[in-house]
Amino acid sequence: MRQWKLPAVVRAQIVRLSMEGYSHAEIIEATRVSAGSVVNVLRHAGGTLRRVERVSVDGRLSLQDRTMIHAGLAANDSGAVIARQLGKHPSTITREIAANGGRLGYQCLAAHRRALKLSRRPQQMKLEANSRLARHVESKLKLLWSPEQIARTLVEEFPDDAEMRVSPETIYLSLYVQGRGELRKELAACLRTGRAVRQRRDQRNNTGAKIVGMINISERPAEAADRAVPGHWEGDLIIGANGRSAIGTLVERTSRFVMLLHLPNGHSAEEVAAAMAAKISELPAALARSITWDQGTELARHRQFSVDTGVPVYFCDPHSPWQRGTNENTNGLLRQYFPKSTDLGVHDAAHLDAVAEQLNARPRKTLHWQTPAATLATIIDAIAA
Repeated sequence: MRQWKLPAVVRAQIVRLSMEGYSHAEIIEATRVSAGSVVNVLRHAGGTLRRVERVSVDGRLSLQDRTMIHAGLAANDSGAVIARQLGKHPSTITREIAANGGRLGYQCLAAHRRALKLSRRPQQMKLEANSRLARHVESKLKLLWSPEQIARTLVEEFPDDAEMRVSPETIYLSLYVQGRGELRKELAACLRTGRAVRQRRDQRNNTGAKIVGMINISERPAEAADRAVPGHWEGDLIIGANGRSAIGTLVERTSRFVMLLHLPNGHSAEEVAAAMAAKISELPAALARSITWDQGTELARHRQFSVDTGVPVYFCDPHSPWQRGTNENTNGLLRQYFPKSTDLGVHDAAHLDAVAEQLNARPRKTLHWQTPAATLATIIDAIAA
């Protein structure tokens, strides 16, 4: 940073007077410094402020605040020290400095002009201005990717193209804000909720009858709880219209890999146990260690299932869906393909396998943006080795 002969308090006074509309001659008279010093101080601060720019442009930092930031940086104060002097949160100050040239390049007047420009409304949203980016986002939404999945993988798909970047919130705003037209309104149906407006999620109470011989989740091996060992699954049913049809869901806790159970003849305890046994038999033994289920009566034949497959079943506590949260999350994703209050019996086994394949090909944040399919393949290769 430039070494100044003028004290920081004098430089701050010069900038403050300029902000208040005083001429150079009046500033020189008030501060008793040379004309060259006034010019140099104001040039380093970003130039003389025009009358139309002498307004506060945001609710976080005023023009006076930015002047004090400039003076604090000149005095080599830390961001935390400046924040305490202004009564602001330290992150507000650090973001302000980082967005406007850093500690060595911060200019309070230039920063103010930038804030003024960004405050003008209405602004064109990024997806409206970049049709190529908008088309890419649309294509991923149609594959039922979440906005966060889309935003994160843009970095990997277009590593050298800074224009192909968008935040998840921008995608949501483009879908939710009415009348903007950046993305077609029907794409809102591609979100997991299927809603075109944001709203609070209602809590649901899960009820279930007592099942004979249940083994409580508290007895499940610790290796299942920390996901360190693959092969522990969570399961449930998603129910169709009027409770007349259902699809069984199984998700592996480590890889988040999904398998769907075809139940064409109903979802009685016999049908569910048979379908689950058939699906589990497709796995290597090392990937079939346990299953965790809620207390639904569809798994009343769990003991026979365990005898047939060698896989123990553990049951969650009543009204505790978070104890199988991976499966709850997966069922939410599956509702994009199988909406509530629809007949789930119309979907054949091939379609269920296709849906599972598409879901397993989605990058997941919890897997560091790898896909469940790729993660499970790595696990299987490690087992084989």
